[in-house]
Amino acid sequence: MTVQDTVEVQVETADGVVLTDTAASKVRALLEQEGRDDLALRVAVQPGGCSGLRYQLFFDERSLDGDVVKTFDGVGVVVDRMSAPYLAGAVIDFTDTIEKQGFTIDNPNAGGSCACGDSFH
Repeated sequence: MTVQDTVEVQVETADGVVLTDTAASKVRALLEQEGRDDLALRVAVQPGGCSGLRYQLFFDERSLDGDVVKTFDGVGVVVDRMSAPYLAGAVIDFTDTIEKQGFTIDNPNAGGSCACGDSFH
């Protein structure tokens, strides 16, 4: 994939969450470990954190009224209707380095940050 392809993908999905290829591969591997093909990655924002809201990422088999569902390389990503406005254009990636391992969220809607690194307002 070229840089131009990546930009086109992000622009095309700017109305919702974007899951990078690396993150999609990690999610797929985790689902295979669980032996489940009926789960999707649910991304939500919940009240809390030092800046007002915090992210939640978890596997979910539920389908809720108003859910926004997208598929990235065979991985379903679900966002509830209340969280969708806060996550529009957010990019979920997976980092695996000596310093840090885990999912990261680059959210253009985040107005501030704090030391915990997982909340925004």
